[in-house]
Amino acid sequence: MTDQRPLPSGYSGSTTASEVLSRCDLSGRVAVVTGGYSGIGLETTRALSSAGATVVVPARSLAKASAAIAGIPRTEVASMDLSDPLSIDAFASRFLASGRPLHALLNNAGIMAVPLTRDARGFESQLATNHLGHFQLTVRLWAALRRAGCARVVSLSSRGHARAGVDFDDPHFTKRPYDKWVAYGQAKSANALFAVALDARGVAHGVRAFSVHPGVIVTDLMRAMSEDERAAAVARSGTLSPFKTAEQGAATSVWCAASRQLDGAGGVYCEDVDIAAAVAADFSGPHGVRPWATDPALAERLWMKSEEWTGAKLPD
Repeated sequence: MTDQRPLPSGYSGSTTASEVLSRCDLSGRVAVVTGGYSGIGLETTRALSSAGATVVVPARSLAKASAAIAGIPRTEVASMDLSDPLSIDAFASRFLASGRPLHALLNNAGIMAVPLTRDARGFESQLATNHLGHFQLTVRLWAALRRAGCARVVSLSSRGHARAGVDFDDPHFTKRPYDKWVAYGQAKSANALFAVALDARGVAHGVRAFSVHPGVIVTDLMRAMSEDERAAAVARSGTLSPFKTAEQGAATSVWCAASRQLDGAGGVYCEDVDIAAAVAADFSGPHGVRPWATDPALAERLWMKSEEWTGAKLPD
């Protein structure tokens, strides 16, 4: 795992995705971007395509996704629902059958602050969708990632990870009262820990993993919140750090997916187009990554539990 400290990269929070990739030629490369048809994901798709990559966008609604990415060259839409394990397996099987390598997997899709909902397995929906769905997808696409020879997996975390680590005693809120923000924080910490554990497994095979805080952006991710909740969240966030456009929000994702500055690096949490600083557990600022989101022992524990919950395991 790379040291959790800024390079520095020379970029900033105002850098856009197109600026990051302005000198990158991704011709011949293939990327999968979950949620790549709206908000940050759409800008990620657009930037990768503009640099020459072929971008596959899995989506629950093929019509909605197709309309959103219409006109963006080298893009494909495929059916997949992150909350449905069978749908994930079907998408991965179709991709593997194509024989294509996968150079970049951007685990971008997610839900935020939703009421208590459980999937068919009884798992809390934010952890199930944001983490477990992407865990299963990544494991199922492992052969294609290895086939690329030099691949990167980027998972969208958030500064929301500061709200909570993973509660291994009651991750699905079967005992404790449900708090949608604690659940969101747990899922975002899981996204960061996933990058740590995946990178440890992938480095020998040319697969490196990163987690990303995109910044504060007003997107459809807030759809589950009431108008008052959205207004309060926007007001609070605006006092902590500047808002970003969706294209600025996509910048750190595409930097982790394609920048040569990160050659030989992995397993780190990134923000503002750089590796984030490690901060103390009680740090009150809006930046940096808390220790429970980068702890290798916690990452391994989560990996083992995720295998147990999903039945998905990397081949020996």
